[in-house]
Amino acid sequence: MIQTTLNLKHQENPVNPVFANHETFHPRFGWLKKGFDAAKKNPGVFLQDDAPVRLGVGKNMVRAIRYWCSAFKILDKNNSPTTFGEKLLGNNGWDAYLEDPASLWLLHWNLLKPTCEAAAWYYIFNIFRDLDFTKEDILAGLKDYIKNFSKNIADSSFIKDVNCILRMYATQDFIRDNTPIEDSIDCPFNELGLIRHFGKNYQFKIGAKANLPASVIVATCLEYASWANQDSNTITIRKLLYDEGSPGMVFKLTESILCAAIETVAKEFNAIVLSDTAGLIQLSLPENPEILAEEILDKYYRRERN
Repeated sequence: MIQTTLNLKHQENPVNPVFANHETFHPRFGWLKKGFDAAKKNPGVFLQDDAPVRLGVGKNMVRAIRYWCSAFKILDKNNSPTTFGEKLLGNNGWDAYLEDPASLWLLHWNLLKPTCEAAAWYYIFNIFRDLDFTKEDILAGLKDYIKNFSKNIADSSFIKDVNCILRMYATQDFIRDNTPIEDSIDCPFNELGLIRHFGKNYQFKIGAKANLPASVIVATCLEYASWANQDSNTITIRKLLYDEGSPGMVFKLTESILCAAIETVAKEFNAIVLSDTAGLIQLSLPENPEILAEEILDKYYRRERN
């Protein structure tokens, strides 16, 4: 499936309070595929003295690639391919070279899902609820958020994470002397357009995303429901939009966009049913929502390849 069967422990502890393990490097074009392929051949590759030569990057970048492959859950803690990694980047994977923006949305989802190994990312997309903000707003919020964990984190780690997040996701405005921030140009996740940048201010883009397919929205809704709503055969649209860790929060969706995506996919999959009972809009869930989620993604990528 999109990877990792989750249990109650994951729900209680959706985040591992890890900060600044990326060596200040955001994920760059080709890094995830490069790291995945190298580790598939040799899980110990990242620790070898010649890793920089094998991967064609500097020492710090080797550590960053290892971190991102783990954080996106394409490699496990032993640097072996995960189910999701094989599904997406394997030899017969959905999109081995990440040519379809849908794959970046799936990776973004996988980064933030339990157990998230990028605590600042989880905070910004799920806990922090302001739509307009500055870098200072996020830093202040993170310092408050870390109080939930029995852990002391240096302010410098927060700063590194916030800078990395903004380079990774903020759409490119011309900021200094009409010159774009060069680091961001080499980050594929800019394509998602989740954060806009206006001088010193930032803004989440809420609503429609031109390159976010309905299939990805619905598949992630089903996956979310499989662990967040285990005791029910329905889940409300409100939960899918506003609950911590939901697709609505991770993708910054509106009700109309979410419902339209579900209605689109329902035309192809009879098990997808959207109902309105006394003004309460709910998505009916099949017996195994995670299996249907995988079928939806399989069909989407088969169609895109043809």
